[in-house]
Amino acid sequence: MTRPRIVLASLTGLAVFGLLWEGLVRLFDVKPFILLAPSEIVAELGNAPARYTEAALVTARHAALGVIIALVVAVLLGAALAASRFAEQAAQPVLMIILVAPWVAYFSSIAIWLGAGDPPVVFLAAFVTTPAFVFAAVAGMRSADPAARELLASVDASRWEVLWRLRLPSALPAILAAARYTVGLALAAAYYGEGGNLSTAGLGAIGDRAAAAQFGPALWATVISTVVLGVVFLAVITIAERVLLHWHASQRDTALPRSVR
Repeated sequence: MTRPRIVLASLTGLAVFGLLWEGLVRLFDVKPFILLAPSEIVAELGNAPARYTEAALVTARHAALGVIIALVVAVLLGAALAASRFAEQAAQPVLMIILVAPWVAYFSSIAIWLGAGDPPVVFLAAFVTTPAFVFAAVAGMRSADPAARELLASVDASRWEVLWRLRLPSALPAILAAARYTVGLALAAAYYGEGGNLSTAGLGAIGDRAAAAQFGPALWATVISTVVLGVVFLAVITIAERVLLHWHASQRDTALPRSVR
């Protein structure tokens, strides 16, 4: 399928989904706080575009910083774990605990520890996204070509050279695939954290106040704004894949012969 047709199919799907959503709300007269019609969400965003844009930028900054920090930590930790099966097995239970532990159980402690404002939100976004990146980094680094490893060993390449020239490139496809999941997780963590970080900045802060007041338009406007941020983040990841993985088979546009489709 050509790119224009892919775009057309995506837009058609979104349009049909929006129409069904609008029709469902109108038909069953759903209360605004429970589910707001898309047209009313657009109207709310249009009434205060600067407010939601500013809040979205704050949330985007929190999520992006969290992902970047998690990625750096995961690459360093993943390199160490990929070199030792024992260390990997020892770290896995801790990573799983971080991945599955509910944020509501401990975020208030983070906010008290780090104080109000950005630090607890960025910490939460980085904390909850690190495990997925670590798992991807370890699996990717372990998949490095054995022949290439032997070649680098034969020329006495340092561990840094092996990491930079072989292990990290081998891990990039897995890391970027994991990023598609972690950006959504980071945005969710940022949104939640902004509702409890003793601050008034970000989409989560607006959503928290709207939920307390049961004001549906503002609540759903923040939800849709967060979704739009997620789409933007995924587009950035797609571009990064094209640039960083131009050599990888997954980025080739060569069509398969009809006989093997």
